[in-house]
Amino acid sequence: MALAAGSTTRLWTLVAREFWRKTRRRLRAGPIYRWRYSGRTPERVLIAPPDLRLADPQIALEIYYGRYPLSGHMVETGGKSPFQIDVPNRGWQKTLHGFRWLRHMRAAGTELAAANARALVSDWIALHGNQISGVAWEPGTTAKRVIAWLQHSSVVLQGAEFPFYRAFLKSLAMQIRYLRSMAREMPDGKDRLRARVALAFAALSLPAPASALRSATRNLAEELDHQILPDGGHISRNPMTVLELLADLLPLRQTYANQAEAPPPALINAIDRMLPALRFFRHQDGSLARFNGMGATIHDRIATILRHDDTVGAPLLHAPHSGYERLSMGGVTVIADTGTPPPVDVSNAAHAGCLAFELSSGRQHFVVNAGIDTYGAAEFRPLARATAAHSTATVNDTSSARFSHSLRVSDLLGSPLIGGPQHVPCKRIDQKGVHGFVARHDGYAARFGFLHERELKLTENGNVLTGRDRFLRPGGGAIRNNGRDFVTVRFHIHPDIGLLQDEQDRLMLTASQGDTWVFTCAEVAPEIEESIYFAGLGGPRRSRQIVLAFKASEIAEVNWQLTRTNIAGYPENN
Repeated sequence: MALAAGSTTRLWTLVAREFWRKTRRRLRAGPIYRWRYSGRTPERVLIAPPDLRLADPQIALEIYYGRYPLSGHMVETGGKSPFQIDVPNRGWQKTLHGFRWLRHMRAAGTELAAANARALVSDWIALHGNQISGVAWEPGTTAKRVIAWLQHSSVVLQGAEFPFYRAFLKSLAMQIRYLRSMAREMPDGKDRLRARVALAFAALSLPAPASALRSATRNLAEELDHQILPDGGHISRNPMTVLELLADLLPLRQTYANQAEAPPPALINAIDRMLPALRFFRHQDGSLARFNGMGATIHDRIATILRHDDTVGAPLLHAPHSGYERLSMGGVTVIADTGTPPPVDVSNAAHAGCLAFELSSGRQHFVVNAGIDTYGAAEFRPLARATAAHSTATVNDTSSARFSHSLRVSDLLGSPLIGGPQHVPCKRIDQKGVHGFVARHDGYAARFGFLHERELKLTENGNVLTGRDRFLRPGGGAIRNNGRDFVTVRFHIHPDIGLLQDEQDRLMLTASQGDTWVFTCAEVAPEIEESIYFAGLGGPRRSRQIVLAFKASEIAEVNWQLTRTNIAGYPENN
């Protein structure tokens, strides 16, 4: 389908802007600018900031033997330096050059691990330190490397001789000057914020004039105010981004304190908003809801971050700026997407999942979205981002938002979301014993002439989730029977859940060590179809989905219900 004129104009404006950014970036990496990155070498590292990311000494041992398990891929170097071999996986390359894996050497705590860390840093300096090009010098990767080198400088410099010590600090200073030059040229999003974080770490961790710290602090505060929403979400609407940024912002706050410097109020306020937001997206088992780029959750990572949350109260139920709603009672959690798409320039991972929801009961997920395979093949990403991969309604097998798949665009911007709902009004309908909301979106209005409205209510101490999906014309009136009114409402079921249909057309959703839920619909007989769950820790898994298929001109409203009939294997007392 052709793009709307407004979407086309906006997209090509972004393409032109990114082309200009890359041109300026190449100029700044060239010989004319390179002299700007030379200068005085710091004498020492004043402080090694803490690192909250999980570390595994076994990975340090794997790396010592030339096996690099990075970004979901294992690469054996055969005795060569990893910086000398050509690995086609871009994610693996970015992780290698980001150096976050130094934390595993720190966790090993041995002289052998420290010597290996020092040797690998020395290899990087020799092979890439003066060649400002390629993945190694992408500003986002450089920001990660600067933070990692500072955080793990005590390991890298353990037992180092003076020539290496000097080379390390000289390279670090050069990278910091390069990043300072590039930060303003970076596109909007988490990489630009991380660059500001890296520069603040550098100003605190290395001898620097007070003016450098003031400038880094001011730029960091401006970026936080821009990217962190009032309810603690990120402008990309990706729950994983909140987790990733907190893993950098919390150590930065601690570093300000350790250096007896006052952190900017914007940093304190952002963290205070983001910790409750992270808990908002969290199900009972500790995993994050699969919306807008979220894949598999490593539970210990979240637990490590949430140890710094002093509020320890019940999560918020309403995140209007991020565009999400939460219903929670009786050990049941429902999280729903009720927002418009993020801005185009931060939408490269965004999904067409408006009004989709997830349901967990106890520590078991029942209704889910497909999520993404974080380290899997790129060709599956469009499937995971489509509306059909979410527990919501699709019209005529079409997503409620559109993505750019142009090769000319993808070289510069990836695959941004360029069309979708413009208005998603949402109203809470909470009462005593009821958590609920009603929302509608216009993602199908321009193409098919009608709106999708969804109402969800969680009642009876979490034992009943009642849903109503309506399809209506913006100005009222009946939906036309024109062959463009076919609706499919999907409920993707987690792969660990058993799904059976009884003689009364009721669908039984059973967990082996958990609750049992029954799905019913008054207007349409539910069907069971195959599905795929992308967000498994071990990669994609086969799953199933409940499907309600009908013509909106014949059935403009469906009422369905999920009822918990067993709690942890014990029948309810009625």
